[in-house]
Amino acid sequence: MNRGVLPFVFIASSSMISCATPEPLVPLQSVLIPDALLTTLPYPLFLEDLKAAEGYRQAGLAARQADDFTTAIAALKTAVALAPRTVSGYVLLGWTQHLAGERDEAIAVLSRAIELDAEYIPALNALGIAYLVNGDIDAAIATHTQAKTLNPENEIAYYNLSLAYQRLPDVDAAIRHAHRATELEPYNPHPWVALALANWSNQDAIAARAAYNQALQLDARYYQSDHLNYLTRAGFSRNQIQQVVEIQQQVI
Repeated sequence: MNRGVLPFVFIASSSMISCATPEPLVPLQSVLIPDALLTTLPYPLFLEDLKAAEGYRQAGLAARQADDFTTAIAALKTAVALAPRTVSGYVLLGWTQHLAGERDEAIAVLSRAIELDAEYIPALNALGIAYLVNGDIDAAIATHTQAKTLNPENEIAYYNLSLAYQRLPDVDAAIRHAHRATELEPYNPHPWVALALANWSNQDAIAARAAYNQALQLDARYYQSDHLNYLTRAGFSRNQIQQVVEIQQQVI
């Protein structure tokens, strides 16, 4: 050892090895980052996993089929996190939330899908239905009108526009859109029931019964009063279903 150089020895004091109070964490939202920058920052590619996202989507759909909406929504949220650029993932998640009755959450997620692709018709259809069932008729009409404009043969848009206009009420528009929906999808009983409802609102009982009979020919369950409760899942409000009950009583 070189006697002219003393060795360096580190001696930790008891105060240095004691548990010090950790420095408080600063929440991200309180950091002064411009909003414009936050919205344009790219999603880190290393966080994306399209294959895993597809697996979670399939698991979510399977859980939804089993009416396990809690598991379905959790899986579909994970799928969106793993594939944040896949618009269809937002639609699956939003529609599942809609079916689960989480309407505000569904509208937020489906609106995000529209932000990613303003012309993605499945997202517009789903968002318009969520607005309609939520009672936001003006937003439902605007959204479905956009979907109809992008695809003039989009039967879903015409059908839901008929229900929305009937609730305004704008009976002429309701009848016109229901007629078009039956032309585009003649083998689906729902547009025929919507047309029956629109004609009933127009005080045209003969046309209402004729349209309802078309629905009966396609699905005999429309003879059953209990089956009409299913129309809530088809976008009908409780008041509209009650009017359909009145039409049904005229037919049977």
